[in-house]
Amino acid sequence: MTYPHVILNNGVSMPALGMGVYQSKPEETTTAVVTALNAGYRHIDTAAAYFNEAEVGEGLRRADVDRADVFVETKLWIRDYGYDEALHGFEKSTRKLGVDQIDLLLLHQPLPTHFDKTIAAYKALETLLADGRVRAIGVSNLSPDELDRLMADTSVVPAVNQIQLHPFYTQPKWRAANDKHGILTQCWSPIAGAYTYNGNATNPFTEPVLVELGAKYSKTPAQVMLRWHLEHGFSAIPKSVKPERIVENFDVFDFTLTSDEVASIDALDTGVSGSIDPDSLTLEQHGMPIPE
Repeated sequence: MTYPHVILNNGVSMPALGMGVYQSKPEETTTAVVTALNAGYRHIDTAAAYFNEAEVGEGLRRADVDRADVFVETKLWIRDYGYDEALHGFEKSTRKLGVDQIDLLLLHQPLPTHFDKTIAAYKALETLLADGRVRAIGVSNLSPDELDRLMADTSVVPAVNQIQLHPFYTQPKWRAANDKHGILTQCWSPIAGAYTYNGNATNPFTEPVLVELGAKYSKTPAQVMLRWHLEHGFSAIPKSVKPERIVENFDVFDFTLTSDEVASIDALDTGVSGSIDPDSLTLEQHGMPIPE
């Protein structure tokens, strides 16, 4: 088994497949992180707004893995945008995680109504990068136009843009913008767990293309989808608190998809997000404070 890594635009090596903890209850998060790390994962993705960074940190300490071998990624919430606010947000995250250095620090949302705060927060990330307190910096949910606006007023090209992406929503324009700037596309909801289409919840695990490929390779539809991400060169962040699912999601390195099979999965794209529009988030409605 070869655990694939991707090389970020600043030369940092990152495990391509990570374990996410979005909506993981605090009491379940530590066990999930320990399970993932002991199963072989070496990349954990969290966020200040998930309210479980402390539990992720406890998982890091409890697992039979050295901290130096784990790629830790987190995100600043919009309430902590602005230069000084972002520096403070970083301090809060490191305290909760129990780490001195964060491997990848992202801005969680674009905040178009206060984009000056987004720019200032990113400049704080640049300072943290220059000081060696983070190894790489990036963004999440930024559109092509927002990337251009950010990069016009900052110096460091984001290493990562984490966006919603899965076989039913393949985001070609956003991927092209990332590629244009040398930014890695990282995918949240990679197995379409948060997906609805035309107002109806869908079950991606019954999609015939995925079921048939799963039968061919003795894999589940979820494993086929994760392999599709890897074939495209993406970073994927599946999430689960169920031990069997955590292990299953990691068991995707012993098979490959042909180019025709990848294309057949590409063809499932609906062009419909089925999730919240990142640009709809505002400080007034979504700027909940991040506790110390």
